[in-house]
Amino acid sequence: MQEIFKKLDLEEYLLKFSKLLAREKPIVLEGDINLHYKLINELSKYELKEPEKVENLDEKLIHIQKQGILRVEDVYEFIKIIKYFLYLKRFTFEGKLAEWIDKVSVPSDIEKVVDFFDTKGNFKEGIDKDLDMIKDALYRNKESIKQALHKSINNSKLRPYLIDSQVHYVNSEETLLVRGGFNNIIKATVVHRSSSGFFYILPHSISELKQKESDLKNKQEEVLLKVCKSISSTFEKNLLFLRFINKEFDRIDHYLARLFFAKIDDKNFIIPSKNGKNVLKEFVHPALHGGKPISIDFSKSVIMITGVNAGGKTMMLKSILSAVLMSKYLIPYKANENSSIGYFKNALAVLDDPQSVKNDISTFAGRMVEFSKLFTQRDVIVGVDEIELGTDSDEAASLFKVIIEELIDKNIKIIITTHHKRLAALMAANDKVELIAAIYDEANQRPTYDFLQGTIGRSYAFETAQRYGIPINVVKKAKEVYGDDQDRLNELIERSSALEMEYQQKIAKLDMEIDKHQKLNKNLKEAKQELDDHINVEKSKLHKEYKDARDEAKKAIKAKIYQESHQHLNIAHKKVKEITVEKVEENYNFKEKDRVKYKSSKGEIISVRGKKALILTDAGMRLHVNVDELRPSGNEVKAKIKKKTTISVEKPQGGHVNIDLHGLRGDEAVEKLDKFISDCLISGFDEVLVYHGIGTGKLSKIVKDFLIKHPNVKSFTDAHPSQGGFGAKVVKL
Repeated sequence: MQEIFKKLDLEEYLLKFSKLLAREKPIVLEGDINLHYKLINELSKYELKEPEKVENLDEKLIHIQKQGILRVEDVYEFIKIIKYFLYLKRFTFEGKLAEWIDKVSVPSDIEKVVDFFDTKGNFKEGIDKDLDMIKDALYRNKESIKQALHKSINNSKLRPYLIDSQVHYVNSEETLLVRGGFNNIIKATVVHRSSSGFFYILPHSISELKQKESDLKNKQEEVLLKVCKSISSTFEKNLLFLRFINKEFDRIDHYLARLFFAKIDDKNFIIPSKNGKNVLKEFVHPALHGGKPISIDFSKSVIMITGVNAGGKTMMLKSILSAVLMSKYLIPYKANENSSIGYFKNALAVLDDPQSVKNDISTFAGRMVEFSKLFTQRDVIVGVDEIELGTDSDEAASLFKVIIEELIDKNIKIIITTHHKRLAALMAANDKVELIAAIYDEANQRPTYDFLQGTIGRSYAFETAQRYGIPINVVKKAKEVYGDDQDRLNELIERSSALEMEYQQKIAKLDMEIDKHQKLNKNLKEAKQELDDHINVEKSKLHKEYKDARDEAKKAIKAKIYQESHQHLNIAHKKVKEITVEKVEENYNFKEKDRVKYKSSKGEIISVRGKKALILTDAGMRLHVNVDELRPSGNEVKAKIKKKTTISVEKPQGGHVNIDLHGLRGDEAVEKLDKFISDCLISGFDEVLVYHGIGTGKLSKIVKDFLIKHPNVKSFTDAHPSQGGFGAKVVKL
């Protein structure tokens, strides 16, 4: 793995990512990449602190299993992991993230051990009386040493011999720096001698205090051993939990490192998909500082990159393979989020000249060895730089054409760079091959580092040679040797490239015009809809005014003012005829997935039943509305990727890592054990402990027979003596 990262110039980039991990580990994240991304996405909604740096604890877990005693610093490595999960449990997570974090249930006796430590990894006061007494004695003894040193420094008789009034630490000892003759004034031991001939001395008065300090530290080590023995015993009882949380910490560490890395320079996660599209947009290779973003469609089986020397062909190849690898391992990178990368089992790179004295193999032979390995591969992507390297170009063209076609049949995607015009011409007729040319700026005689799909590019060998210092007269002679016919072929290739570029530009211009007209049409439709809504509102107001007038007329009739009331009623009828505007009824045949507008909300129809429709608004609400209240939306219908159906299972209350079957009848024991294993599988436990006792051996045999037949039991063994021995089974699920 490290070899291909080196070939693709990704080492420095991935090293920066690795530094964000809390502990050293491979960058590969095993498992369902879509589930991993879903959890990372959910984590991104919260402001989380980085976990502390943690050591690898695999050896410590083995030590605990063997009933060994951990050191204080080893214990604290476990405490850092547990404290981080307790910190995460304070958040109100949702969805899959909540399900996962809920699985991490810290035992109460482990939580007590966590409370033993302060933030610096030292034991808090009150954990052990003897330990507190020793700490206090050490503090007082240290103060006594300071006072003794201060007294010696201020001794008027010793002062003429002192070089300075500082305390010097030599081999962890507090000393004074004096000149010769001090032994007539003070009794002391010479600890060291300076380069200037002075002496570092330890006064005898301090030596006694230092000895006392040493005795106290020895006593402290004895007490710490006693405390660590007790903690190690607690850890041994919870060994399954410690293994589980150690594994889950690596998982959260992977997630957080990727999340923090993505936030640097606004990188994106491009998740591999199986939709058959491979489109890389605005990608900048991490090794390039201020590089030009590239966009390429590499959906076809073979991508053949030709064109100018030093025009970026190799970097294009490396960019494609780099994007595929980083997507495969869920490493964020700089690219447009609308990029689409397919799923490949592996990515291979044939970039270097394999010839060397050690392997005694030619360049071409080495290439053939590498190509022969590809015939055993499937569903991989391969990058080959300078495919024609090392042999006759005409023979190689025929050979590589057949090899490439055979590899296409094995569902292998190949990215090739070449100056081999004959091979490119042979492959051009294959509809599974995409030709891409690196563009050269004729006016400025420099490569542009842009690429044009659908054509073959010239190598511009003579121009490149001249640009890099080859004399002009040498280049002219080379052109004469090259010949007019070959030069005309290059002119045709260049003309083809220019026509293709002109064609692409015209297509882009037409696309812009189409987009402009579509937006204009959309705006007109929305303006018409708003005008219709305004007319309907005004009509409603007039109808209300008519209704009020009619009601007043009816009241007049009831009041028996017949002549006047009928006169007003006739006037009201006349007015309503004048103001009534026939509503233009538009018949819309709405169906599922149509974009519609309901009042001020826009959304998509989920289902239509008779005159009722269920719509999902853009704000995420589901509404049951009448079909005749809906109008077509001005928005274009956007294709959505069909979501996979997922099943969400909540952790049962009975999911524990051990079960006790003592005293149960055979059928009761089997029933409880069956439910226990089911709960543990749902909860995500992969190792459990079953207590059945020894007794007559009948219950033990029933449990053993059941475990042998259970389809989800991988293996089981007798437990460690500290966990029940022959009276218990450690079951792996």
